[in-house]
Amino acid sequence: MKIFAFINQKGGVGKTTVAINLARALSLKNYKILLIDFDPQANAGSGLGIRVNKEESIYQALIEENCERFLKNPYPNFYVLPSSIDLVGLEVELVDLPKREYLLKKLIEKSTFNGFPLKNFFDFIFIDSPPSLSLITVNILTACEGVIIPLQCEYYALEGLSLLVRTIRGIKKSFNPDLVLFGLVLTMYDKRNRLSYEVAEEAKNHFKWIVFNTLIPRSVRVSEAPSFGKPVIDYEPQNKASLSFIELAEEFLERVKNYSK
Repeated sequence: MKIFAFINQKGGVGKTTVAINLARALSLKNYKILLIDFDPQANAGSGLGIRVNKEESIYQALIEENCERFLKNPYPNFYVLPSSIDLVGLEVELVDLPKREYLLKKLIEKSTFNGFPLKNFFDFIFIDSPPSLSLITVNILTACEGVIIPLQCEYYALEGLSLLVRTIRGIKKSFNPDLVLFGLVLTMYDKRNRLSYEVAEEAKNHFKWIVFNTLIPRSVRVSEAPSFGKPVIDYEPQNKASLSFIELAEEFLERVKNYSK
């Protein structure tokens, strides 16, 4: 299992933060990572100090059916295919296309890097998604192998998850039979707050082993880091959230290994 999507139709749950920092933590362990930003808000790119126009983004890569010349390399072992605001119009353009659900999957399968297919060159491919259940999200779910859902430990956090799970099942049935719900990451956890504990317990009771044991704590540094174009792991390496992402990377790798057995 190599291709993972970070999805939640709710905004503000830490989805992009988890994608960036888990990718960075794995790159520090010498895994080669590609992060595909398929969100028109382009937060994954900007959170790594990368800003591009339409001609330099995934939008143009989809047209050319090869992303190699568009990849950015902000850190050793860590590559990014950036997005741009122009991706907003893609939804309209996709409507009349045949097999429109497979556009991203086709890009990943056809693209090469340094003479190798993407899946052969990179150890893991992560896809950051928009906070919606749109045609772009359908493309992401059709292209990936595992879904990771970030969930904030706050009131109403679990609302809407049933719709997301139904969507994942629908995509699995119609377009991607190998798709699995790989994990749920609890974010913005505050051990001083009883509500955080209750949300975490409710998630574990409902989703069982799918919930990662590692909790990503609430931290001001996590909010500050994107404005400096850095993952929090680099912005403040000893921060409690940074250490949690390192721990999450270990748990992620162990789970991947178990899936491979």
